[in-house]
Amino acid sequence: MPIRPENRDRYPTDWPAISERIRFDRAGGRCECRGECGRPLLHLDVDDRCRNVHGQPAYGTGSKVVLTTAHLDHTPEHCADDNLKAMCQGCHLHYDRGHHAETRAATRRAEAAALAGLFDLEVHR
Repeated sequence: MPIRPENRDRYPTDWPAISERIRFDRAGGRCECRGECGRPLLHLDVDDRCRNVHGQPAYGTGSKVVLTTAHLDHTPEHCADDNLKAMCQGCHLHYDRGHHAETRAATRRAEAAALAGLFDLEVHR
């Protein structure tokens, strides 16, 4: 998953090496999800691990798999191996869906507050 510019400083300087080690050395280029993403279990292989392999067609869609590194606690500063998991883009997006919903809601609240502040300024001129 691309790192948003406003979060770039939260990642360690050696993040590319950490991510590559997790995705390719530990995971062998294959998604490590075992269903924790919440997707239907059909994407799991006989070993109960996601079938998707980096660079290969994705199971079910045929799109090219991009293996990513997920922070299980959604905290970029927490890069311990037990908090990181190699995930295909589909599993990663599904795993993060609740976190993304919270972030969207917080952004909307902040934007609404900013607009309300602007409106108050105009009314009181």
